[in-house]
Amino acid sequence: MRPKNLRTKIFLDSFNPEETKEIISLLGFLDGQTTNPNQVPEYPYVRERFLKGDKFTKEEIYDFYKKVIIEISKLIPDGSVSAEVYADENTTSEQIYSQAKEMFQWIPNAHIKYPIIPAGLEAAERGLKEGIRANLTLCFNQEQAAAVYSATKGAKKGDVFLSPFFGRLEDIGVNGITLIKNIIEMYKKGDGHVEMLSASIRNVNQLMAAIALGSDNITAKFSVLKEWGEMGMPIPDEKFVYDSGSLRDIIFKEIDLEKSWDEYDISDDMTNKGLKQFVTNWNSLIK
Repeated sequence: MRPKNLRTKIFLDSFNPEETKEIISLLGFLDGQTTNPNQVPEYPYVRERFLKGDKFTKEEIYDFYKKVIIEISKLIPDGSVSAEVYADENTTSEQIYSQAKEMFQWIPNAHIKYPIIPAGLEAAERGLKEGIRANLTLCFNQEQAAAVYSATKGAKKGDVFLSPFFGRLEDIGVNGITLIKNIIEMYKKGDGHVEMLSASIRNVNQLMAAIALGSDNITAKFSVLKEWGEMGMPIPDEKFVYDSGSLRDIIFKEIDLEKSWDEYDISDDMTNKGLKQFVTNWNSLIK
């Protein structure tokens, strides 16, 4: 069962309902689940069919994505399930909004994942005014986090997640925990409507660091949550220190949260790279 001193909500980052069941059985709880296009090719049925050279039509893969999202939702009815829109550099905000509106109707506990690009923020802003909960993803810098805060003003707490990618930053030699720390510090000046959803957690040490820092939510892959559960779900105390080794810290920037979202510089090579990776993986499945 949930440790009494655990305030952070724990999400599984997976597209496999069998992993959902196993983590719930192991931990005794699960607060939510995040999915993304990178995970669809890993699903056993999809991988088996793909290896046979039998690709999907756009309608087939979209319907399959919907089917699995519904299955996951039923396993954690009181939690959040994130479904991601398809977007590349040419996708318009209208096209993203149209996807989001449909996906949000799939399940009662959805958050729609939008990339932090101009079209994504515009669609998220519009959707939230209609009650479509949002998860702004592929966050790699403070300016992006400030833009998300601005674009989602007026939303209720719990309706907006921000997903900074901890592990991907560390893959390139940057201390991911400093980004999360800086965003939390910056958001202290705001109204608290955006919740942190620390993402791309690669190991238990990163998981513990995000908990220690006070991240509202954390999403981690199956192997990480399984290892943490088998360790007895340890919770870091005040003595916990995250050993970042030789990783480069990100310096905190003083940023005004009161500007319009389109006044912030949200460009980032890592966001662009992540977006292209999602699109490539999704399109690889289509005939």
